[in-house]
Amino acid sequence: MNLFKHRHFQYNIIIWAIRWHCKYGISYRELKEMLSERGVNVDHSTIYRWVQKYAPEMEKRLKWHWRPKSGISWQVDETYIKVKGKWVYLSRAIDKEGNTVDFYLSTRRNAKLAYRFLKKALKGLKDWEKPLTINTDKAPSYIEAINKLKKEGKCSKDLYHRRVKYMNNRVEADHGKLKRLINPVRRFKSLKTANATIKGFEVMYMFKKGQFDF
Repeated sequence: MNLFKHRHFQYNIIIWAIRWHCKYGISYRELKEMLSERGVNVDHSTIYRWVQKYAPEMEKRLKWHWRPKSGISWQVDETYIKVKGKWVYLSRAIDKEGNTVDFYLSTRRNAKLAYRFLKKALKGLKDWEKPLTINTDKAPSYIEAINKLKKEGKCSKDLYHRRVKYMNNRVEADHGKLKRLINPVRRFKSLKTANATIKGFEVMYMFKKGQFDF
């Protein structure tokens, strides 16, 4: 367990705290009280640092275990969260079965964001794992992004881009469930800290969906 070397707490306590925070949306101060009741005296700021360090590591190590199914369609949409008092965009993609495909945090909603997000979602996928259909709302930014990805060979030239807003109802409902976990945290200080924390929320939400059940 070299990853936890020089920590003042055992690794299982650290993982326990991160899991509770990211799975149940418990605030750092509430989690401090819960741990104290169980004989673990740790400051809320220490728990915050644990999440910042280890949540991205969890996402990195588990990423290749939620590869999408063969040729299944994706639904892509954005939701909003506040970072340092300003709204930023959380782009998310799920497949037609509701499984999370990928996510991306950005300060702007434009063709550059759409391209970067879809490029990230498609990265490392075999041709047979890439979607045959991507459903988005009617934002023109996705047209530009998908056309660029086709030209670069990052997705099939036969990929069907379907622009029907009501067909994104599933991903919009999925946003709501995730944001119920995010809302108690509030007051993200920077895009970097928000991104690290949301990685933990997304991974725990994927566990809840059963995406790591083999």
